[in-house]
Parts: sequence; structure tokens; C-alpha cells
Amino acid sequence: MPVPVPQQHSDAAADASHDAVLTLLVIEDDPAGTFTVPELPAAAGTRVRIRTARNLTEAGRLLTDDVDCILLDLALPTGGETRASGAGDMAGPDGLATLEHVLRLAPRHAVLALTAQDDTALAAEAVRVGAQDYLFRDELDGRLLSRAIRYAVERKRADVAQRRLTESTLRAQENARLERGLLPTPLLEGSDLRFAARYRPGRSRALLGGDFYDTVRTPDGTVHAMIGDVCGHGPDEAALGVELRIAWRALTLAGLCGDELLSTLQQVLEHERESEEIFATLCTVDIAPDGRRAGLCLAGHPAPLIARQGQAARLLPYEDGGPALGLLPRARWPRRHVDLGSTWSLMMYTDGLIEGRVGPVGTQRLGQDGMVAMINQQLVQGLTGEDLLEAAVARVRELNGGELTDDVAVLLLDRDRESVRRRTPDCGRGRSIPRPRNANPANAQRPPL
Repeated sequence: MPVPVPQQHSDAAADASHDAVLTLLVIEDDPAGTFTVPELPAAAGTRVRIRTARNLTEAGRLLTDDVDCILLDLALPTGGETRASGAGDMAGPDGLATLEHVLRLAPRHAVLALTAQDDTALAAEAVRVGAQDYLFRDELDGRLLSRAIRYAVERKRADVAQRRLTESTLRAQENARLERGLLPTPLLEGSDLRFAARYRPGRSRALLGGDFYDTVRTPDGTVHAMIGDVCGHGPDEAALGVELRIAWRALTLAGLCGDELLSTLQQVLEHERESEEIFATLCTVDIAPDGRRAGLCLAGHPAPLIARQGQAARLLPYEDGGPALGLLPRARWPRRHVDLGSTWSLMMYTDGLIEGRVGPVGTQRLGQDGMVAMINQQLVQGLTGEDLLEAAVARVRELNGGELTDDVAVLLLDRDRESVRRRTPDCGRGRSIPRPRNANPANAQRPPL
């Protein structure tokens, strides 16, 4: 039966808005000719173009991306085509089987179910199955149909948006669990050193970037710490950073250190990177069991910051460093001996902490000198440990005028007076050091990091 196409009335507001034009696909087969689509009034506020299909095969041909809504007559015979698709074998009335077939055919389209007025139960079941709404054939008029079409389209859009939001939320939760599981857990059992770290990836809504760090204590009592940075800060760089961190931990626990360890890590990088242009900087420190001496290796990475009791924080020597991993095939990385002293704090960091912008127009970088000055100011304020790292990262963001675009990783190891006393319980027993009566608080010794 040909379905009459209603004459569209001129409406200036509707003509001015392309979004006010909707396309309706009517799927019905009425040999008696008793069903017609009513004319939609211009006052309804929505112009509707109508296409008609007499069966599901024809509907499949007419179902293009510009169709906004489907009006399905639940009295449409299922026929062999529906059964061939599998819908005819499903439990329930033939109308529901047809509806289920249409929903599979058009998962992104709004669907209105059309049925007789005495089929209230079938109409309600159609909504439960997946239709956005139902209409009774005997009560159908233009204003009701126009309102139902707009409602069904908006409800479908809301359903699709909610489903995408749910999928995005679940995906983000899974990614967060995955990335959180890839962040390191320090292995410092038996050590008297205190550990703190801060990590902020440059990617929006990410937990992991191209920066990486780790700390382990080997059976001989040596504490090994490492921090590194893969060039770039996308998901590929994050994955490579995790690989290098795990490789470093395995090699360290196997007894490698210094040049031998870095040479092996370079081989890992060369085999795992996607391009020969990718490189990684690295800083490793191995602290002797007595806590007073350390070995330092730099592979194109900024030198750590050290603060000893009563002294201002300063950078460790960096003149003997080697190139970044992945730049030179037969590079060497000398290991420099460092005297740490009795009580100290050692801060290792990636360049994201020192490359933020500063100044009134943001034309200069903070740099290592600016970072040292900033840390010393925070030390005077009495900040230590986690509080110091949190304040340092917050201050760098503030100076930058907003979020940092590069990944930031900061690692802090402390050896305080309590650690020394635990190692030498007999030292100073029964003695106290009096404070001079004229002591000036401004000249008090600066606390460790």
C-alpha cells in the first residue's frame, strides 16, 4: 500500500535550522489500505521526511545514515526473511521477533512500535525489548506522531550517550587499574632509608607516562635507585618505560650495576623501541650498606640533588656522565663515587620538573639552578619527605601558569639522625647537646630534604 507523503508547510524557523528536519522510515505492509501516515502540522516545530518500506529487505536498503527514526508496524508479517535471520526462532509473538530483527538491523536508530489499541501488553513488551516508545494505530494523528518522533530521537541519543559514557568510564577504570599495577612498589625491606615519590604524567587523564623510576635493596644491603625518561610522553613511550624499569629491576637483582647494567639496558631499548630515533635518559644510584657512600651513573640525565645536614642543597657532580641510552651503539657510562655523609637527603627527578616556564611572559625555563633555589626555599620552611615533593611539583605548576605538558617524576631518599642512631645505638648514649642561650633561629641548621 503506498503511504501518502504529507505536504510540507513552509516554516521559516524550520528552514533556517537543518537540525529541525528528521527522516522517518515507515516499515509496514497493509494490503487493506487502512493505514496511512497522518500529515504532520507545521506547528509541531519539526519537519519530517518520510520513506516507506513494505518488508525488512526493502527496509535494509532504505536504512541509510540520514534516517533518524523508524516506525515499525508490529503486525508486519515475519515471513521467511525474518526466520532466515534467526529472529523467527525466538520466543514471543511475531511482532516482537520482527522488532528484534529491526533493532539488530538498526542499533543506532530510534524505533517506534505501532500496534492496535487492544495490544497494550504487546506495546509495553516492545518498549522492554528495545523500542523507544509505542503508538496505537487507531489514535495516531500528526501532532502525536511528530511529538513521538522527536521524543524517540532524543531518547535514543541520550541512551547512546549514556552507553558511551558507561563504556568510557569502564575503559578508564580498566586502564587505571592496569597503569596503577605497572607503577613500581619499592623493595626496601630491611633498609633504614625513607622513601617518597611523586609522579605526574603529561598526558591528560593518564596515570602513566614515559618517565619511570624504581628502588630496590639487594641481599648485601645495598640500596639501588633509578629514574629515567623515554623521549616523548605518549602510550608507546609509557609502555617502553615500564619495560626498561622491569628490566632494570631484574638486572639489579641479578647483581649487575654501573656500565654493565646500562649497556644491557641499551640493548633492551634497541630491541623494543619502534624507531631508531627513540632514546631514554637514565640516572642510577647505588648506596652502600653503611649509607655513607654511593655510586652514581648518568646517561644523559640531570644530576640528583643532595642536601646534607646543615648545608644548602646542591647538585651532585655531573661532568662524567655518558650519553642517553639508544644514541651511541658502543657507549660507556662511568660510575662516579660520591661521599654522602652521615645524614642526607637525595632527590632524583626527570626534566619535566625543570623545563616548566617561568617569568612574566613564560619565555624562560626554570632550569636546574631555579629548581635548586626553589628547593632550598622550601627547606627553610621546614618541608621534608612527601610534603616537600608535593610542594615542589605544585610550585613548578604555579610558575608554569598551569599544567605541565611533560611527564614529571621525583624520587626522594632520606637518611636522618634516627637512622644513624639505629645503626650505632651506643653513640651518644646518656649525652645531650645543649643549645646555646643566644642561638638565633635564623641561623639554625637547615633540615634535610
